[in-house]
Amino acid sequence: MSEHTGISLTLAEEALNFNADQLSSEDLEQLQKLLLDYAGVTLCGAVQPWGRTLTDWATAHGADGKVLLIGSGRRAGANAAAMVNGTSAHGYELDDTHDKSMSHPGAVVITAALAAGTETGASGRELMSAIVAGYEVMARVGMATNALGVINRGFHPTATFGVFGAAAAAGKLYGLDAMGIAQAWGIALSMSSGACQFAYEPKGTMVKRMHAGIPAHNGVIAAQLARLGLAAPVQALEGGYGFFKLFGVDPDPSLLSKPKDAPLEIHNISLKPYSCCRKFHSLIDALEQATDGFSVDIGEIDSITVRAPNTAIGSHMMRRPDSVMAAQYSMPYIVGATLAYGPQRYDAYGSDHHDDQKILSIVDRIEAVSDPELDRMVPAKMATGVDLTLRDGATRQATVLDSLGTPVRPMSTGDVTAKGHALTDPLGVDYERIVSAVEGLESSNTIADFADALVVPDFERQSEGPKAA
Repeated sequence: MSEHTGISLTLAEEALNFNADQLSSEDLEQLQKLLLDYAGVTLCGAVQPWGRTLTDWATAHGADGKVLLIGSGRRAGANAAAMVNGTSAHGYELDDTHDKSMSHPGAVVITAALAAGTETGASGRELMSAIVAGYEVMARVGMATNALGVINRGFHPTATFGVFGAAAAAGKLYGLDAMGIAQAWGIALSMSSGACQFAYEPKGTMVKRMHAGIPAHNGVIAAQLARLGLAAPVQALEGGYGFFKLFGVDPDPSLLSKPKDAPLEIHNISLKPYSCCRKFHSLIDALEQATDGFSVDIGEIDSITVRAPNTAIGSHMMRRPDSVMAAQYSMPYIVGATLAYGPQRYDAYGSDHHDDQKILSIVDRIEAVSDPELDRMVPAKMATGVDLTLRDGATRQATVLDSLGTPVRPMSTGDVTAKGHALTDPLGVDYERIVSAVEGLESSNTIADFADALVVPDFERQSEGPKAA
């Protein structure tokens, strides 16, 4: 019998036994940042076309229920709300990232916890403990499966790993025991997927927005079915046809175990100051360094060479993206948009700019080369380098290993709040109400104050485009 037999149940027991009493002041501060960030990015995503489409889907096809559809203020059943809210949270490439699992836990886990917590009448502390457990599970499953190998095989980590974190968070709130959570994962095993074909079809990219909604939805359903006693495998991870066997590439099941004195995975999260694929945040920071704070006239730049890991080149070189998702995933376009308009012009990825000659003229000056040294750092670091050659023959160079927002260079609570205001103030949202609700969550016997604040006034009439930060 394998030495790893029973590790699914062991992980389930750990997730079940975690409670808010174990949270330090530093943990609580980090949780507040994650919740504040989630609120801003989800409200922004809710007014985008995909957020509106999913809201309409839940209105027409979702079961009646009391879980808020973030943005619209409508209500639906927990699983339908999880699909909508997870899609909105992942909806404008601004959601948090766990680098070593190359996934976006908040959009999945917080979504699932809010859905189950609303349905069960959870307290703030119960919600917090479920969120932490979900982050732990999703991150560790991703690391143990070998996230880089998984994405190189064409599976999107958020969709693929997320269902386990969502089921853990929801299962805790639904009152499952450890065996119940393990069986929820057995159900989730048959629901896990997430193909990266969207990266190759510029008109087929909208489905990628759902890659947090789908696992949140499926994780909630898995926990609900386990609560009803639906029998399922309890070796979902380590079994002969378990997750590691089916999705893993040289998996390391030992990474499911938390090293003694290691921080919670919520502290290994990168927050996004820029609305594009996480792999290119270090590139944006390198461009800022190489251009002395974007002070170099873009007309004086003759050529740009980007040095990057292989994973940041292969499916990211579309030079004429014609969807928002394709633009946010295209390394040449990201460079063009950043140099043309600065790093926080969220609207530069919108359809109005896809034929923007100011951006495209830069795109055509870009070459990408694989850098073996940077490649070896993935996924622990998503590092990038840039070399600029100017018209007068001068050269400029910068390499950034840790971008703004990573644990090495974290965004402060003030930074996150400023981001939230930038995303929600144009929508008429009272973001300070959200801040107050988050600050009071630990001592609250309900999560309603937080959830009910996540509404866009006059949702039907709001513009879908995010504004410049």
